[in-house]
Amino acid sequence: MLAATAAYAEKIHVVTTLTDLADFARNVAASMWMCSAWRPASRTTHGVPMKPSFVPRLNRADLIVLVGFDCEHAFLPALLEASKNPRIQKGKPGYVDCSEGILPLEVPKSTDHSEGDVHPYGNPHYMLDPVLAKTAVKHIAAALIATAPQYEADFTRNRDAYLATLDAKIAGWQKDATVLKGAKFISYHGHWHYFAERFGMDYIGTIELKPGIDPTPRHIEELVAEMKAGHASIVVREPQFPEKVPALIARQTGATLVKLPIMPGGVPKTDTYIEMMDYIIQTLVGAQHK
Repeated sequence: MLAATAAYAEKIHVVTTLTDLADFARNVAASMWMCSAWRPASRTTHGVPMKPSFVPRLNRADLIVLVGFDCEHAFLPALLEASKNPRIQKGKPGYVDCSEGILPLEVPKSTDHSEGDVHPYGNPHYMLDPVLAKTAVKHIAAALIATAPQYEADFTRNRDAYLATLDAKIAGWQKDATVLKGAKFISYHGHWHYFAERFGMDYIGTIELKPGIDPTPRHIEELVAEMKAGHASIVVREPQFPEKVPALIARQTGATLVKLPIMPGGVPKTDTYIEMMDYIIQTLVGAQHK
């Protein structure tokens, strides 16, 4: 029991706010870590159900790894304050903001509540661009090395091996996605701007009227008309949103309705980041061929 306790104490305790961040940390740290990812993958990325168990996890954490761009604004500041853990407060070495160095899309001109649940620092869904996701891997590796420099060689080797695997997958995804270039699509929420820019798709709108605001009948009519006029071929529904309206729009436009995860675990057989991206690319390519 003492040996087990000592081994537990030697682990680097990492808490992540998304399952893709947990997967990256797992690949870089390997057996050197203890980790928990809060969010069930089918939930929205803008909120976590608050549980008393979160605070003890943060009390023990050496690192808190987050998406950034204010994605976690609804829950993380209060949890960090409750934890009283000086290692992981904002501005401290254990606070790992993976958005640093990424140029945000959709930085709003106004953050007025009438515009919906906007992010003042820009769209936080950059992880759906696998090239930008490599930035998160590098931030996590750097934080692990700073926390446990005695394992620097291991972390560096694991980081480089994972990035090489990811680079090879990115080349394959870009080749497979050639048929998606110029394809017009909509989604329920604005998750897909970075993905569309990376793979050359034309992202023409969202089913939501504004972020976090349900569509009105008039908005749906206008969206259907725009899709018909532009020959949009795909409607994306993220797992946390109901199917009724996306299915209606797909029927009215003749587009193909697909359900796509926004993080690992969002649909079956997408437990890792690479499995999730494989699923997204294969599903969209299959929809485009219909």
